[in-house]
Amino acid sequence: AFGCTHKGVQSAVRFYLSIDAIPSADQIRITTSLKSQRGSVWTKTKSIFEYWEVEVTFRVTGRGRIGADGLAIWFTEEQGLEGPVFGAADKWNGVGIFFDSFDNDGKKNNPGVIVVGNNGKLLYDHQNDGSTQALASCQRDFRNKPYPVRVKITYYQKTLTVLINNGFTPDKEDYEFCAKVEDMVLPSQGYFGISAATGGLADDHDVLSFLTFQLTEPGKEVPIPDAEIPQKDKEKYQEEFEHFQQELDKKKEEFQKDHPDVQGQPADDLFETVSDRELRQIFEGQNRIHLEIKQLNRQLDMILDEQRRYVSAVTDEIAKRGAGFPGQQGQVSQQEIETVVKTQEEVIRQVNEIRNSMADTLRLISGAQHPGSAAGVYETTQHFNDIKEHLHVVKRDIEHLVQRNMPSSEKSKCPDLPPFPSCLSTVHFFIFVAVQTVLFIGYIMYR
Repeated sequence: AFGCTHKGVQSAVRFYLSIDAIPSADQIRITTSLKSQRGSVWTKTKSIFEYWEVEVTFRVTGRGRIGADGLAIWFTEEQGLEGPVFGAADKWNGVGIFFDSFDNDGKKNNPGVIVVGNNGKLLYDHQNDGSTQALASCQRDFRNKPYPVRVKITYYQKTLTVLINNGFTPDKEDYEFCAKVEDMVLPSQGYFGISAATGGLADDHDVLSFLTFQLTEPGKEVPIPDAEIPQKDKEKYQEEFEHFQQELDKKKEEFQKDHPDVQGQPADDLFETVSDRELRQIFEGQNRIHLEIKQLNRQLDMILDEQRRYVSAVTDEIAKRGAGFPGQQGQVSQQEIETVVKTQEEVIRQVNEIRNSMADTLRLISGAQHPGSAAGVYETTQHFNDIKEHLHVVKRDIEHLVQRNMPSSEKSKCPDLPPFPSCLSTVHFFIFVAVQTVLFIGYIMYR
């Protein structure tokens, strides 16, 4: 993305953990799913990178349909160890990328991602979810995803870009554009951090990885890895890690002594339980649905594009015939009528194929869904039946149009029609199909 830009990993980064943060071997739980919790993790030393990129992998999980409060990724001049802004201090000097779970302002735009900058004097607007202070934002649901959510934040040449992997697929590089802020000036040195908080509702906020990279402009000297970290500091960091590991082992032993009834249970994690297998099957089924909907969307786009071209061609041909034969304006041959009818039948056939494909996909995951999933298959079939019915309406409209343009000796006498079809125009039909398709895809994704 940056041509010859150098991307080097920042090594030997040490973090400071707040009291509520719980570290483990493979993740750090910033806050547990308890009410009114705050937690944060910050780098111990300042980053001296002029341009940088961070890749964060996290999970936000909770039992309820709505969670709170959210998680934040920071780059600030000073550490915001604890405070009211998603577990970190207010009036920060730098930038915060907020993953807000709870809808405080009632505008139904959460969960969402918000980018807020601060010069050290601004108080965060909690009541409006920061909408009055947001430099950029996007609406993304990052709670209870089958795979970890990944975020890539890039600051290069005074431009901050946020990409997000929504956690629907195991593809680690399946990023989508979220937000971009240009002409953004950040401190030349600062601390990286990640914080989270809960309120009346609560979620588990887990961070699985936090990778920091340095970006170097083309033509500049590439920094030597580890050149800025003395050997004594490395040894000191290693001793701190070993000491922390020993303390963690002691706490585990004490816990097992105090709770002898749970000893031996971790070994059971090696085997897949019935509930774990059902959850895995549901997640795999959702992934297949996601891929199938992408394919469905592409096929519908092809059908709609073909129909637009054909309607345009028929309209142009009728206009040409009318201009060439003023006395017989609007006459259409029987062969052209049959061509229009055959085209509509081909569209119906393709829609039926799409319907059958979706039905097969839903049957593949029916074993992993609850018994109510049969209603989803019925509603999907009903949706395509509606599309087919409206295609028949278009066919009848074209037949009426042809009858109207026939000579007066060959058509039956009937009241004059209005200048435009009164039931459904071509533009309205395409708008209706597009809206129905969006609603159907949204419904499937919601299930």
